[in-house]
Amino acid sequence: MTVRREAFLDRVRERGKYATEQEAERAARVVLALLGAHLVGEVRAQLAARLPEGFALILLNPLQSAEPLPPERFVRATAAWIEGATEQTAVWDVSAVLSTVADAADDDLLGQILLQLPAGYDLLFGRLPPT
Repeated sequence: MTVRREAFLDRVRERGKYATEQEAERAARVVLALLGAHLVGEVRAQLAARLPEGFALILLNPLQSAEPLPPERFVRATAAWIEGATEQTAVWDVSAVLSTVADAADDDLLGQILLQLPAGYDLLFGRLPPT
């Protein structure tokens, strides 16, 4: 089921403690563009189908990445794309967006997403790593 744009942004805004919807949207756009560069095939399409249309298009037309970024570099890349962000604030941005993405995906899809990403993304999605 597709999440409505307003509901998606409300969750990102709440989790990121953003003052405005525009701040939440900026974080969502950057993080989803970077995430889309790491996902391929049916997994990316299934996740896009669960996101609001505008965010789905961002996921499906990602920024280019030469290689999968480990979580630390993903956070640094996010900080580089958000004006005024630091690595510390980018962790907050990434976690706010990816935990909202995790809520939109079911457990099976989230598991498939995590299999396409380098180790260590679990926490950014608000999930505990497997033991």
